[in-house]
Amino acid sequence: MAALDGLEQAVAEISAEMSGQTDRGKVADYIPQLGGVNPDQFGLAVVLADGRAICGGDADTAFSIQSISKVFTLTLALGKIGDSLWRRVGREPSGNPFNSIVQLEYEHGKPRNPFINAGALALADVILSGHRPREALGEILRFIRHVADDDGISIDQGVAISEQETGFRNAALANYMRSYAMLDNPVEFVLGVYFHHCAIAMSCRQLAMAARYLAFSGRHGPDGRTVISPERARRINAIMLTCGHYDGSGDFAFRVGIPGKSGVGGGILAVVPGRASVCVWSPGLDDNGNSRLGKIALERLSRRMGWSVFGA
Repeated sequence: MAALDGLEQAVAEISAEMSGQTDRGKVADYIPQLGGVNPDQFGLAVVLADGRAICGGDADTAFSIQSISKVFTLTLALGKIGDSLWRRVGREPSGNPFNSIVQLEYEHGKPRNPFINAGALALADVILSGHRPREALGEILRFIRHVADDDGISIDQGVAISEQETGFRNAALANYMRSYAMLDNPVEFVLGVYFHHCAIAMSCRQLAMAARYLAFSGRHGPDGRTVISPERARRINAIMLTCGHYDGSGDFAFRVGIPGKSGVGGGILAVVPGRASVCVWSPGLDDNGNSRLGKIALERLSRRMGWSVFGA
């Protein structure tokens, strides 16, 4: 496996290579607030066991983390109800778009996995139970600030409002799940929590810092404080690897070979178990809703550093 000594050079070279790319994908303009984001931006951050961050490009520019937030809500939901969560949401790759209604109908209201939109609504419902929406959002935000060691992280209210005004398909998913008694709380409350946690704004550096507990067996680095058990960290990573990129998850595993979770804001959070946590951001998306340049950058980084979980 390549020495970490070559990491700074790899990050710098890949950041420079991405700046010269002309096919950058298409921004998620179906959410109006995201449609105006400059597609020419690119950021990359790698956080090591000692907390040191190796960064390139626009790594300190905040962006809407969108579905990357589902990694953190999955962690919280498992902390609340443990493995009984799997009675409400599956663990299998979807093979369909992240907002598929057809699949939810076929499976009688039970989402295929926690990372498609229906699955994330189920997670929001678990976190919401026993709370008002504002309290549930506060819990999510406090947890993300805790694992990122950054109290400045906040929700972009403009993005949240934009999602609420255009989120008709998510509302359809939530109502369909409620019709099968898969949601316990009022649909409007669940949607409110979901739209707002997707609208959390973070930078690549902040997200890579926040994912340390998944890279190091549930701890903030080998000698850091415990966030979750090693077994739970392994299981979340497994779901990230198989389900983290919607109907592009298999191709991501094939090309990059490490667990990751994408968001339509253009970010991808990735985990190299025992080595590092990584975040890359480029707003333009491919046909599956994943960052086009982000996937290319992570493929190159994984190859140069020998980081694929399947071997060099």
